[in-house]
Amino acid sequence: MINISKLYCGLAGESDGLRYRRENSFGPVIVYNCTSRCNLRCLHCYSSSQPDYYTDELTTERAKQLLSELVEVNCPVLLLSGGEPMLRNDLFELLAKARRLGLRTVISSNGTLIDSGTAGQLAAAGVSYVGISIDGDEEFHDNFRQVKGSFKAALAGIENCKNAGIKTGLRFTITKANADQVPVVFDIAASTGVRRICFYHLIRSGRAKELDGQTLAPEQTRQTVDTIIEKTDDFARKGLIDEVLTVGNHADGPYLLVKMAGETQNSKLKTQNYEMARQLLLANGGNKIGEKIACIGWDGSVHTDQFWRNYSVGSVKDKTFKQVWENSNEPVLNKLRNKSKFADVRCLKCKWFDLCKGNFRFLGTETGPEYWLNEPACYLTDEEIENSKIKD
Repeated sequence: MINISKLYCGLAGESDGLRYRRENSFGPVIVYNCTSRCNLRCLHCYSSSQPDYYTDELTTERAKQLLSELVEVNCPVLLLSGGEPMLRNDLFELLAKARRLGLRTVISSNGTLIDSGTAGQLAAAGVSYVGISIDGDEEFHDNFRQVKGSFKAALAGIENCKNAGIKTGLRFTITKANADQVPVVFDIAASTGVRRICFYHLIRSGRAKELDGQTLAPEQTRQTVDTIIEKTDDFARKGLIDEVLTVGNHADGPYLLVKMAGETQNSKLKTQNYEMARQLLLANGGNKIGEKIACIGWDGSVHTDQFWRNYSVGSVKDKTFKQVWENSNEPVLNKLRNKSKFADVRCLKCKWFDLCKGNFRFLGTETGPEYWLNEPACYLTDEEIENSKIKD
């Protein structure tokens, strides 16, 4: 995650201590896709979920044991997602177990099933944050999620979470179709009193593979990130936002620095802000999938993040999570944990590599070197990654 509000505007973030800690004292943040089912059918769903999509979910007892195993690897945050996690029948039983174990739990939801009673239960279970997905204005959102009324239901879910005292944020996945909706999402956040937004770059996983032509070209990505930066700065100055993050494309960090470098001329304060941002990005260390980020599927399969549905590094049905995650012989884990050796050739030549580490992954099931690529693609120019005149 690239914290635009922290790096560009200097706003403190709730997870700063975790995000910018240089020492290796905590384990992976873990996404648990606890169910394959969903009441919506979003066009970009990375897990291809739908109402009748039911597969072999972990039993309640195995899921509870899994939570204990996450404590063993010092997991700092457990994100429950899906599908739609509110459709898992034993969700509150699992949340109660997580709370007894001292696991911090957060929820990623479409918001439509969170009525006031459910929100109260989430609060009582110790859920510290609920991220609710919004794709744009009402018409776009309902069409993209293929269920009329889903926008209003999501807004009701946001209000119910807030009334229950749960910190709530918006989640927005950027596609070519909705890139122009970014300002709308900021306005929705302001109108609902939400003070955190996460913007996700599209990764071609699940149904997103079917979104032909929806990946932004480099110049379109730059324009969209520019809009996010400008709106964040505007809303921060007005006191309307606490945290804005981009997720999935680590080129956002270097791009932000390039942008800030152009603003430092004749401004000591701008120069100080630039240097602070650069040091924070170095401390963060760039792409951490396969290292400090992990995903466990509803069937127990372990992935290097939630967008790697195409490849599993093992299963918690066969081994403990620790055994799977610490398998030094697993070839994909080995590559991801040695990016300085295995990253994309262009990345290895980049002056920003140490604070970015690229978006190295493969989209199919073949693990050979010819199948690896940057996904999402880097949108920096050759001059920006090589030019020594750009401040570093």
